Parts: sequence; C-alpha cells; structure tokens
Amino acid sequence: MANKKWFLYATEFFGGMAVMAIELGASRLLAPYFSSSQIVWTIIIGTIMIALAIGNVWGGKLADKDPNPSKLYLRLMIVAVWTACIPFVGKYVIALISLILALFVGNGFLIIASLLSCAILFVFPLILLGSITPSLVKYTVKTLDESGKTVGMLEALNTIGSIIGTFLPTFVTIPTVGTSWTFIIFALVLFALSVTYFISNKIHLVKSGVSLLVIIVCAVLSSINGFAFWDSSLKYEGESIYNYLQVYETDTKIVLSTNVLFGQQSVKPKSGALSGGYYDYALAAPIMSDLYEKEGGEVLILGLGAGTYANQCIKYYGAHVEGVEIDTDIVNLAYEYFDLDERVDAHVFDGRAYLTVGQGKNKKYDVIMVDAYQDITIPFQMSSVEFFKEVKSHLTENGVMVVNMNMYSDEKNSINAYLSDTISSVFSEVSTVKSGTNRILFATDRTNYLTVFDERINSISDSDLKRCMINCYNGLSTYSAGNSILTDDKAPVELLGLDLIDKMIAGELSYYQNYLKDHSIFDLFNELT
Repeated sequence: MANKKWFLYATEFFGGMAVMAIELGASRLLAPYFSSSQIVWTIIIGTIMIALAIGNVWGGKLADKDPNPSKLYLRLMIVAVWTACIPFVGKYVIALISLILALFVGNGFLIIASLLSCAILFVFPLILLGSITPSLVKYTVKTLDESGKTVGMLEALNTIGSIIGTFLPTFVTIPTVGTSWTFIIFALVLFALSVTYFISNKIHLVKSGVSLLVIIVCAVLSSINGFAFWDSSLKYEGESIYNYLQVYETDTKIVLSTNVLFGQQSVKPKSGALSGGYYDYALAAPIMSDLYEKEGGEVLILGLGAGTYANQCIKYYGAHVEGVEIDTDIVNLAYEYFDLDERVDAHVFDGRAYLTVGQGKNKKYDVIMVDAYQDITIPFQMSSVEFFKEVKSHLTENGVMVVNMNMYSDEKNSINAYLSDTISSVFSEVSTVKSGTNRILFATDRTNYLTVFDERINSISDSDLKRCMINCYNGLSTYSAGNSILTDDKAPVELLGLDLIDKMIAGELSYYQNYLKDHSIFDLFNELT
C-alpha cells in the first residue's frame, strides 16, 4: 500500500481531518469544566499547534533516519487507540488535575488546570499526527522534478481534510451522537487506515486486533459515564451544538446548568413560588416601567434559558413575553422539564441579531432583560456600547433594561465595572443590587424610576413578591459611572471575566488549602465524601 500514491494521499487527507476533529472535541471535553471562553480556546489551539510543530520536526527526522512506512502507520494506530481512550479517561484526568491544583494553587487556577489537562490529553497524539506530512513527503516524492507538485497535493489534501474535520464534528457528529462518539468515530477512521496497511502487508495483525478491542471497550465505557460521572441522579445530561447541558433536581427545585460543578441558568421552584435567585430581583424592572400599569405589556428576554424569568413575568404581570435563545436544545428542555408557558413567544436566534435583523427589528418593549452571560463566557457583541444603544432604541419611552451580571464584584476595573460604565454611557439612570453571587443592573432614561418603584411596591398584592421587591429596593444603589467603555472594536471581556472568576475560585479553595495545613489529605477526602 505504501507504493500506491492514492493511499498515501488518503492518509494525508484523513490525518488532517483527525487533527481538527480532535481539536474541536478537545474544546467540548474541556468546556463543561473550564468554560468555552476565548481563553480556553486559545490554550487548546496554542497547545495543539506546538504539538504539531514538534511532530513535524520529529517526523521529518524519523523519515530521513528510517523511511519505513510501517512505523508511520503504527504511530497512527497508537493515535487511534489514544483518541478512543480520551472521552473515557479524559474526564477522570481533568477531575484529578483539578483536585490536585485546588489543594496547592491560588491564582491562575482556571488557566493552569485547562492547560495541564490539554497538555496531558492531547499533546502526545498531536505530535504523532504532526509526523504524518514529513513522512508522507518522503514516501511520495520520487524525483525532484515532481517534488513541488506532490508536496502541493499533500498540503491541499491536508487542508481539505482539515476543513471537513472542522465542519463535520460541529454540525453533524457532536450534535447527533455527542463528543465521546466523535472521538470514537475519528479514532476508527485512523484505525481503518492503519489496519488496511497492516493487512495488506500481513504484519502487526495481533496488535491491530488488540487495538480494535481497546477502541470498542472505550466506546462502551465512555457511553456509560457522562461529564459529571460522579453524579448518577441527573434528570438529563447531554450536548447541543453550543453547550453541555445538565438538568438536576433537589427537594425544592429543578435546575438547568451548563457547567458540571457550579452555576445555574434556569430554575423551576417546585412550590410554584419565587425562584430564590437573581430572577426575582429582576422582577423590579416591570414595576419601574409603564408595564406595571398596562394590560399585557411587552417584555423581551435576550437569553431565555429554560424560561424562569419569562414564566414569572407572565405570572405576576400578565405580560406578553418574547424570548430569544440561541440554543434549540435549551428551548426544548424548557418545555420538557421547566413548564415554559405556551404563551411565551420563543425564538432561536442570536440576541443582538434579533434586534437588528430578526423579528424584533421594528418592535418596542417596556422591559428588555439581558441574561446572556455565563461565568467567563461573555459574548463580546452583547457587552459593547453599540449593543446597548441598540437595546435602548427598542425600549419604550419609560422602558427599562435589566442585566444579569452573573459574577458579583464591586472592584474597580472588574468586568462588572466595565459593563456598568458602558451602560451608563448610554442610559442616564443606572442602579445595581446584589443578589447572591450575582449583580443585577437596571438602566433607563426615566429620571424618577426609583420613586415610581417605591410608590408601586405597596400596591403589590402577592405577599412574597412584595417582600422581595422591598428587599430589592433597600439594596439598590445608584451607580457612579467611570470611563471604562467596551466597544465592538475593543471588548476584552474574557480577560476581565477570567480575573474575577479566578479570584472567586481562589477564595473558595483557600478553605481547603488552609485545612490541609493541620490535616492530612485523607482527612480532607473523608470530609468531602
């Protein structure tokens, strides 16, 4: 087979495809633990590019020293087995690395943990994949007269394979069969190349059989355990084209989360009362606006989630609600697990695009809720001054924008300060209130909105809502604007968010690190379990 140029070209094509598929799979494997922010993507891309560069150099030396195609295809088989093991073993590796770092690392936990996880899981197979091209050049170039043409063909096939390896996982395999089976599928592709070569040469047949058995075992095991492998009580665990999705239940509520360890995107209280989360304080926005005295005022939610806020606006104010959610699967979960009110007009769309080119383009709303920020994954296009100007243009005269800034902080130059300064440059009146680990911001051009809010609280008939609104009013503080403005051109939201969440994680981990000063690791393990 090494003498058949088409087979060598096929090796280059599928090798390029596998590189991109593994890279995209890496992002989905790490995202539930470390987020899918630009920072994590940078770590993945940088680590993989370094590995490929090392593989290029090493592969070239190997090809010159010992130009034996059998060794190339043996390396590909190793990559196939390693790739198949990633979805099963990778979750445990990430958990172990995170646990060890949690005990000894203060600042920089997120970067260090994601970098180490990426390096341990992906550097070795990508070095081996990087050795493909220089080896194939050695086998395919027979004369200098055709060297340019042959190398060009190899590079073209590698690029075309990479393109397909980019689109196929994103739009086909990950949404339909998930991240684990995406790794398995491309592992089988590399295995098929290797075993075809070995069978044709009648070598390494036992190794091929053992490798296939390992791939099959990994395929079965990775299908059994989810990302949150330690939790067997989940009502739902799955993946969409955008998110890792998890629905879990407690004695008092049902929760949607896109992270295996912390954070909640939507809540359904079993009692039917208020959620107990930031959504409750956000209910002040309709009271501040004219919606409170309207029959069926208009509410737009950019970041519908599973509909906690939408259902509340309908229940307490009889509002007409439009919800925009970019993830179709989240909308489906909203109906299945969270009883999203059928009267909610749900749209699968990007939040900003909905205002500029979507159905909301020519509409006005009494309240617009911006709830599209997840941990450090903040879409920059929904954090800029241009975006908030667009939101303002879709508000009625006394309309109110309410924003969930999902990480609480009052520090100067924090992500919250940047967002608040940016919003203050667009709206004349801005105030904020703390709600648990969140900060809720209200923005309007209505100068007497706080007076209106205070006066209307007494007319609220629902005692729980009235009590909640009193607490919200007492906690409100008028924001004093600075000059830290985010724009479409310059919005370093990932770094700002990383700095804040890094401090939050360091604060949480300090307890366990101090505990270890007087106790053993086994004592800590017993306490955690």
